[in-house]
Amino acid sequence: MAASATGQPQFIASTGGNRSFSNAPLIKNEDADQIVVPDKTSWKNLFAYIGPGFLVSIAYIDPGNFETDLQSGAQYKYELLWIILVASCAALIIQSLAANLGVVTGKHLAEHCRNEYPKVPNFILWVLAEIAIVACDIPEVIGTAFALNMLFKIPVWIGVLLTGFSTLILLALQQYGVRKLEFLIAFLVFTMAGCFFAELGYAKPEAKEVLHGLFVPQLKGNGATGLAISLLGAMVMPHNLFLHSALVLSRKIPRSVRSIKEACRFYMIESGFALAVAFLINVSVISVSGAVCSSSNLNPEDQASCKDLDLNKASFLLRNVLGSWSSKLFAIALLASGQSSTITGTYAGQYVMQGFLDLRLKPWLRNFLTRCLAIVPSLIVALIGGSAGAGQLIIIASMILSFELPFALVPLLKFTSSKVKMGMHANSIAITAITWIIGSLIMIINVYYLATSFIKFLFHGNLKLVEVVFLGIFGFSAMAVYLAGVAYLVLRKNKEASHLLALTTHENQHSTNESGNASLYSLPREDIASMQLPSRSGTVDID
Repeated sequence: MAASATGQPQFIASTGGNRSFSNAPLIKNEDADQIVVPDKTSWKNLFAYIGPGFLVSIAYIDPGNFETDLQSGAQYKYELLWIILVASCAALIIQSLAANLGVVTGKHLAEHCRNEYPKVPNFILWVLAEIAIVACDIPEVIGTAFALNMLFKIPVWIGVLLTGFSTLILLALQQYGVRKLEFLIAFLVFTMAGCFFAELGYAKPEAKEVLHGLFVPQLKGNGATGLAISLLGAMVMPHNLFLHSALVLSRKIPRSVRSIKEACRFYMIESGFALAVAFLINVSVISVSGAVCSSSNLNPEDQASCKDLDLNKASFLLRNVLGSWSSKLFAIALLASGQSSTITGTYAGQYVMQGFLDLRLKPWLRNFLTRCLAIVPSLIVALIGGSAGAGQLIIIASMILSFELPFALVPLLKFTSSKVKMGMHANSIAITAITWIIGSLIMIINVYYLATSFIKFLFHGNLKLVEVVFLGIFGFSAMAVYLAGVAYLVLRKNKEASHLLALTTHENQHSTNESGNASLYSLPREDIASMQLPSRSGTVDID
């Protein structure tokens, strides 16, 4: 049955009965724009691997990050910079593990979850992953609305509604090649980054104070803890783990021990460089916000903005460098940041749905549904609370991402530490220990903040005794369910082995090469490549 590359059915699912070969492409597309890595040892191969890490890093400089960075600097100056440093280091390790999982096994994280867990836990994990994607899309919706407000004086609530149309426009532009679109968006985002770097030179924050904030952990007050969790949630996002483990499948890597190790190493280098750029941007935003808002030369209007700083008021930070153009350029770059993050959210949503449910929606329909789910709470808050309420919703969305992180992180740590799935490429004892310490600290901080905040609300919220008892039972029951879910993922032993492990040992690799069946284990993931790079024309055959 012939079909155009852009006219794929709305629902596409694998029909093979053997789950062990669910790695087979959903669409057999011989014209897929897939990068083939040469089977030779060379540093030039690094260029073939460049791409996934930078696409993932866009999520680290989206409107949610800018919002939390701005509030962090305005309220606590440089005191929370260490959160950015710790989160960036943790993100590098965790994202590298996600890339390794895809490279070694040929399947991404969502597919492994479908194969590993029973139907009910698998469905719950899918729902949580979808909630995380919606929570990530909320800052993009509000950021776009703020940008439209700064550019055209459109009320925030109307801007929230218009973001649904921006999704369709973005997907229309993708037909001309998503790589060109990503380059344009990245150029605009890094233009704003350059402005913040220039403002950093103008504001001249004290180097000692910045270094102290980077390397001396401190949390002064419950408000700082909540903002720290938001910073962490805005940096290490659950959907990024699903995304990165899938994006690496767009490369056709030789199935040999040497090539797999090389791919893991180069992906880590690429991710390290991309995340380092994102780290510098986040540090510069916090430093500029902290330096400007702590200045004694601020006029009363800017002082009021600093007390309740959000994306809609932040353009004054760049006024000393850009003058009257600060608002326009900040708005354009904010618009680019939100829309570039929409690309990653769309891909992540596709991989999550395809992986957990063995099902795919057409990209425009998938993106539109996700955006509509994000628009509803954004619109309600914008109508009731205005721009300040919308800015606060970004912080809440980032906190939701932080609380949901264990439900993507724990399976990733379990799978990459398992010899059943990763063979000789499983995490070393040192990496296993470091990653589990990181994961445990994130979970402990989240539970501690949730419990203390809830107890404070119960005893200091002027509630009646009946309300305290009812809310206490409900709240602590919810926390017990949360902990039980995390404990299930931690304690459950992996059962399903990866069928690609045959090529991760020297003995089996040799026997496979002799039999001439190595091509079976080099199945290209055209479903991944075609999902990223929609073609404007051409035909493919769907078996």
